[in-house]
Amino acid sequence: MKLKRSFLILTTVLIFLFQNIAIGQKVSGELKKWHKLSLQFEGPNTSEGAAYNPFLNYRLNVVFKHTSTGKTYLIPGYYASDGNAGNSGATAGNIWKVHFAPDEIGEWTYEVDFKKGKWAAVRNSTKLHSAEYMDGARGTIRIAESDKSGRDFRGKGRLQYVGERYLKFAGTGEYFLKCGSDAPENLLAYDQFDGTFHNDGHKDDLVKTWEAHRQDWKEGDPSWKGGKGKELVGAINYLASKGMNAFSFLTMNIAGDDQNVFPYVDYDTYDRFDTSKLDQWEILFEHADKLGMFLHFKTLEHENQGLLDNGGTGLYTKLYYRELIARFGHHLALNWNLAEETGDWTATPPTFPLDLEERIRLAEYVSSVDAYKHHIVIHNGEWFDGLYGPDSKFTGASLQTNKADFSNVHKSVLRILHASKEAGKVWAVACDEPGDAQHSLITDEEDPEHNDARKNGLWGAMMAGAWGTEWYFGYKHPHSDLSCQDFRSRDLFWDQGRFCLEFFINNKIPVWEMQSNDSLISSEGDYVLANSGNTYVVYLKNGGESTLDLGQNGVTYELKWYNPRKGGKLKQTKIKTISGNGKQSLGLPPKEKSQDWVALLTKKI
Repeated sequence: MKLKRSFLILTTVLIFLFQNIAIGQKVSGELKKWHKLSLQFEGPNTSEGAAYNPFLNYRLNVVFKHTSTGKTYLIPGYYASDGNAGNSGATAGNIWKVHFAPDEIGEWTYEVDFKKGKWAAVRNSTKLHSAEYMDGARGTIRIAESDKSGRDFRGKGRLQYVGERYLKFAGTGEYFLKCGSDAPENLLAYDQFDGTFHNDGHKDDLVKTWEAHRQDWKEGDPSWKGGKGKELVGAINYLASKGMNAFSFLTMNIAGDDQNVFPYVDYDTYDRFDTSKLDQWEILFEHADKLGMFLHFKTLEHENQGLLDNGGTGLYTKLYYRELIARFGHHLALNWNLAEETGDWTATPPTFPLDLEERIRLAEYVSSVDAYKHHIVIHNGEWFDGLYGPDSKFTGASLQTNKADFSNVHKSVLRILHASKEAGKVWAVACDEPGDAQHSLITDEEDPEHNDARKNGLWGAMMAGAWGTEWYFGYKHPHSDLSCQDFRSRDLFWDQGRFCLEFFINNKIPVWEMQSNDSLISSEGDYVLANSGNTYVVYLKNGGESTLDLGQNGVTYELKWYNPRKGGKLKQTKIKTISGNGKQSLGLPPKEKSQDWVALLTKKI
C-alpha cells in the first residue's frame, strides 16, 4: 500500500512538471497561506513599445479555486517583459505573470484565461479571441501553513473591512490601528527607480535621493540592479523602527505638484507601463509587508483627476487601475484611495471634472477587478455626502482637515462615523491629513513638543473612533510634503505616535466595542471612549481633576494612568479604584498634573 501511494504521488508530480514544461510556466514563491506566490508564463514575445500593445490588447486572468471550500478568486495578470525587469531593465520579452496570496491551506486549482483583441484588457466581450500559449492551462498547488509571526503581515492574514469602524486581520482576528507618514506624497520620485522622470523636464529638481536613510539599510535587505534602492528601503526601515506601521504614496501625479511619479513608460503615454520601474516598486512594497507596514495607495490627486478619460471611468482609467491591482493587489494590508482632495461636486459647476456618479462608478470598477475586496477610500476636498450607503463600494474615508491646530479632527471623524451609520453602512475612518496644508506636522526643530498635533490630532482622531492617523508635512516648512527626504525631521513625534498605539494595543483596549461619548467627562474639550459598565478611556488635554459620569451600573473600576508624552507602563495614584453611580472624581494625574494624561478605568473582577 505504501509503494502504491508513493507511485501515485510520483505520477502526480511528474504530470504536474510535464504540464508546466509543456506550456512554459513556472510557480515561484513560498507555497504557504497568505504568502505571495507567482505564476510565470511564456507567452507572446513582445515589448513595451510593440505596435500590438501588450498592456491593452491582451487580457490575462487566472481563476484559483480551493478544492475543499470552493472558495474562488479571479486574479488579473500582467505583461512582465523578461520576468526580471526590475534587475535587468528589460523592456521586451515573453513573460507574463500573476500573483496570488492564498487564504486557505490545502489544495488549490488554477485555470488560465488568456485573450487578445482590441482593448481586451478592459473589455468583457465575446468578440475576444484566445491568445493561445497558456490559454486554458490548468494546474494544482498545495498550500501549507505560514511560518511567520510578529509584525510580518504574512503571520496575520489579509486586512479586511468587516462592516465596522476598524479593519480586521482575516488570519488572527486582530483589529488594526495605524500610525505613520502621509508625506512626502512623491515618496516614489526616487532617483534609483527606472524611468524617464529623472530628466524629462518636469520638475526634475524634486527627484529624491533619500540619502539620509542610507544608514538604515541593513545587510540582507532587498535592493535591485546590483545595489540600488538602499536609501528608500532604509527610509521604510526607519519608520518601522520607530514603531510606525503605515506610509502613503501617490502612484500617479503627472499633472500634479511633483510630476515625477507615474507607472508609464513616459510622461505622455497612458497605455504602456514601465515594467522595470513597477517591478522595483514591488520590491519595496514586498519588504514593507515583512515589516508590518500598511500600504496606502493614493491613486490620484486633485490636479490629475481629469487627466485620464476627462475624469471618466474609461479605457485609460480602467487600464491604470487594472495594472495596479494586477501587480500589487496581492499585498495583505493596503487601501485603494481613489482620489486626493476631490473638490466640491455639489457646486455649480463642480470644482473638478469628476462628478459624484463617476466616483461611484470608479469604486465599482475597482471592486470588480480586485478579487480580495481591499478597503476603498476617498480623500475629501469637500465632504463625503452621496458616497455613503449599503450599496456603495466605498468602505471608508481618508480624512483631510484644515485647521493648523488640528482642532477639527475629532469632530470630523465623529461626523463621518455618524453619517455613514445613518446611511446604512458604517465606514472605517482614518485621518490621513490632520492639520492644514501650510503647517500640519512641522519639524521637531520648530516644534519639539508637538502638543497640538498630539492632543488634537493624534489622540483626537483615535478617541473619536478612527482606526488610525497618517501625517502630512506642511508646504511652508522644511522637509515638506514635496521636499522631505529625511523622516528623522519628525523623530520626536514618531515616538508620540508609537506611545499612542502602544497604549491601545499593549493594554488590550477593546476599541471595537467602545463608543465616543465626550459628554461623560466634566472638563470641556476632553475625550471619552466608553463601553459603559466595562471600560472607559479618558483623555484629559490639560490634566487637572475631572468627574466622569459612570451611569447607574454600580460597578467598581480599577483606575490607572498613562502618559501620552512619554509612554511606558500604566501608573497609579492614591485613588486605585472608583465605585458608585453618577459623577465620580478621577482625582489628579500622577505628576505633571497640568499636562495631558490618559485615564483608564476597567471593571474590577
